[in-house]
Amino acid sequence: MTIRLKTIQAVAAIALCTTTIAAAPVSSPTPPSGRALLLIPLTLTKIDDLRFGTIIPSSSTQVTITIDPSTGVRNASIPSSLYPSDVGGRGQFAGAGSPGQQVIMALTPATSLTDGAGNSINVVAMFLDGPATRTIAADQTFYVGVGGAIQVAANQPDGLYSSTFGLTADYQ
Repeated sequence: MTIRLKTIQAVAAIALCTTTIAAAPVSSPTPPSGRALLLIPLTLTKIDDLRFGTIIPSSSTQVTITIDPSTGVRNASIPSSLYPSDVGGRGQFAGAGSPGQQVIMALTPATSLTDGAGNSINVVAMFLDGPATRTIAADQTFYVGVGGAIQVAANQPDGLYSSTFGLTADYQ
């Protein structure tokens, strides 16, 4: 009988250990708070289009034309292909939002410029004038420059070539 009594005592001890004991309610030493950050709606407005200017194609060599996103300066792998009276320029955008907030810029580049007659010019690259993440100034503004590079084929047909690209700004 002592074995059976010890087994019953062990089962009773286990049952006592698994019983939940209700704790007394405790309040936080500092009351929790709620908050909301309201931001000015973000805007992005085009000031200037990205323009590669007027180009005179080489009769024998492909020409690469670049526009600096910070300065708007145009360069060419064959400088004589740059027509001096139409120098082009960088794309420029102005944005507005809540001061001190960070904004992430996303550029979706064009892949080619077309003339509507089946001819195209390759867009080699497009780039921003600085980092993709910007901080909005105290006056609620930020500015973005966009540059790029195109490759004009030897004997490229004349015409007005164009395309579109995307630029978006989102709060981080």
